[in-house]
Amino acid sequence: MTVTEPNPTDTTPVDLVTLSIDDVDVSVPKGTLVIRAAELIGTEIPRFCDHPLLAPAGACRQCLVEIPDAGNGRPMPKPQASCTLEVAPGMVVRTQVTSPVAEKAQEGILEFLLANHPLDCPVCDKGGECPLQNQALSHGASESRFIETKRLFPKPLPLSSNVLLDRERCVLCQRCTRFQSEIAGDPFIALLERGAHQQIGIAEDVPFGSYFSGNTIQICPVGALTSADYRFRSRPFDLISVPSVSEHDACGAAIRVDHRRGKVMRRLAGDDPEVNEEWITDKDRFAFTWSRQADRLTTPLVRNPQTGELEPTSWPGALAVAARGLAAAAGKGVLTGGRLTVEDAYAYAKFARVALGTNNIDFRTRATAKEETEFLAAKVAGTPVGVRFADLERASTVVLVGLEPEDEAGTLFLRLRKASRKGVNVIALGTHATRGLTKMNGTLVPTVPGSEPEALAALELPAGSVILAGERLAAVPGGLSAVAAKADETGARWAWVPRRAGDRSALDAGCLPTVLPGGRPVASAEARADVAADWGVASLPDEAGLDTDAIIAAAASGELGALVVGGVDLDDLADPAAAREALRAVGFLVSLEVRESAVTELADVVLPVAPPVEKAGTFVNWEGRPRPFAKVLFDAPSLPDVRVLAGIAEELGRPIGIRTVDEAGAEWRELGPWDGKRAAFRARKQAAPRSAAKKVVLDTWKLLVDDGRLQDGADFYRQTARQPVLRASEATLLAAGVQPGGPATLTGPTGSATFVAEAAFMPDGVVWAPTNSGVNLGAATGAGHGARVVLSGGVS
Repeated sequence: MTVTEPNPTDTTPVDLVTLSIDDVDVSVPKGTLVIRAAELIGTEIPRFCDHPLLAPAGACRQCLVEIPDAGNGRPMPKPQASCTLEVAPGMVVRTQVTSPVAEKAQEGILEFLLANHPLDCPVCDKGGECPLQNQALSHGASESRFIETKRLFPKPLPLSSNVLLDRERCVLCQRCTRFQSEIAGDPFIALLERGAHQQIGIAEDVPFGSYFSGNTIQICPVGALTSADYRFRSRPFDLISVPSVSEHDACGAAIRVDHRRGKVMRRLAGDDPEVNEEWITDKDRFAFTWSRQADRLTTPLVRNPQTGELEPTSWPGALAVAARGLAAAAGKGVLTGGRLTVEDAYAYAKFARVALGTNNIDFRTRATAKEETEFLAAKVAGTPVGVRFADLERASTVVLVGLEPEDEAGTLFLRLRKASRKGVNVIALGTHATRGLTKMNGTLVPTVPGSEPEALAALELPAGSVILAGERLAAVPGGLSAVAAKADETGARWAWVPRRAGDRSALDAGCLPTVLPGGRPVASAEARADVAADWGVASLPDEAGLDTDAIIAAAASGELGALVVGGVDLDDLADPAAAREALRAVGFLVSLEVRESAVTELADVVLPVAPPVEKAGTFVNWEGRPRPFAKVLFDAPSLPDVRVLAGIAEELGRPIGIRTVDEAGAEWRELGPWDGKRAAFRARKQAAPRSAAKKVVLDTWKLLVDDGRLQDGADFYRQTARQPVLRASEATLLAAGVQPGGPATLTGPTGSATFVAEAAFMPDGVVWAPTNSGVNLGAATGAGHGARVVLSGGVS
């Protein structure tokens, strides 16, 4: 039988197979496993090794069923594992519901599995949510015939600082080993020994160093793998679970937050087939303690003009001081950072235009360029969902330019690895083949930073290709122009993939000097009138504002008399030293922040705001897909940014008309995307290479596990960080007097940083070093991606 799926975009005929399960006829696509077919009629067959996103293994044998007719008129002589058996026309299947044979077989398997299983349920972290525990009650025998001494191991065995193994609990289902080899591409764990001595383990000299190791804890069906951070901390029935979205990157991975008595105890992967499926990075899972560190801001602070010290004050007093200072300043600017939800970002965008009367607002706390500003305004802001995660699996080729997904967008990496295993060709324009690219079976196009436009132009892309452009292209003149040109030339689809969770949210909300909410151009009188009418104001500023770099420069020169800064880490900016001096020089500085920072040290007014766990909101991920999440902790004292900004605006006598997250979100959605003429984009050409004697070109990005402040407090997790090394070709190292394995120093405009050198297959004259591991490159050297630096041996 052949039918066509109702999906209008996919008219591929599907062959259906009809079989009988427990006397119920069911038709399923050819190749479906019996265990899946049974689920369609509401029959759950017990299982441990089976997982819908992993290849069949048949390791635990718990899912045995009786097959009276294999579809050929003959029965199978013994019960079969339904997780490895494909359906056949006319097959007759009897599960434990209708077959005493299947029921006895499943009961016997459970008795075998429990023979050596310890009686840890009262203290096991899995107790209360354990499949083995549940199925022992629902499908197991009422008594055990095993009276011998159970097998014992020293416990726990640390596979890494994050993941602990209780070997006697393990039933050898191999979910963990299969996940690591199939999904993550990190086969650090494997089955060791044979027979009765078989167990899960790792090599003695190679720890379980995977960015995705925490997923093995969650999918372990027996509590053999546990979290070092969560172990013995709580019980499932003590916890309140709330679906949420990760704040660590632009993927918008679904998570589940479990909390107790006002404190988050753990985070688990949520189930969202369209985005992260059932997997998250270890950062998404373990790095959630950053908002409850000792430097958490809980009270508004105002600087005493006599003593120069920040002093606690009331909310009304702090808002009044902030309003007076902003009102008295001649010029104003707003820097929002990348932590904002779309509701808070919308409030900043509206606050800047209505309350401050300026378009000087930018969310980009990194290197920026006018080319990128125009590109985002013309081609990204307010656009609907374009390239989706699922589209990557159907692409012919995926090109990565200015992007290292394993470090910068972990969920995206997992989808690309899945796509590569289906035959999708992954091509990366970069200086060297990274671990992630190797795991995606990808192809490296050796590219010196700055020459990405030339390399991209030279690629021959087949139909159905996708280009993923990272935010580092902002530092490459002509980089984004080359992406647009290549897409026009070949018909390839493309997507812009920023690193921070709030970047696309801020862009769509209007936190850009040339863009109003929804992608409306500031330069368009029609667009301004549209927004002004919606906001109930007579007019909006019509002059394009200053971008991040220009705001910093104007603050340093005195052109801007006041700044409002929300969630900005100064070390992330293109020139951290200049940014500090600018904030020190500005006449009046207001900081909205969760924890104390370099900005709060310089601010005149510090207003504490809520982290994502203490407010509701929406992140817009790199696809352009809204990712709403609910408030988790309700007894927290902090306010969302939108409420704080509304308070300042009201003190200024220029209310922004929104006070809550719900009001901001509703107004943003009602305003909607711009359907008029978009901002123009003027393509740039690749800049001529700059020659500098004795200098090399710097390639850099942030590793997933690094010194970022959103990982503070996650000590076990941080111990899994990869050693920071400097990579360069052996010829480049030797020419600079550096020995592989020895110290290597990079010197930039403002200072130096030293790493251990590692020889790699890279173009000569290029070095790579992590941006924020061990030392912050920008703060230490004043150099970023594509900069010319001096490489030398020895310690700085």
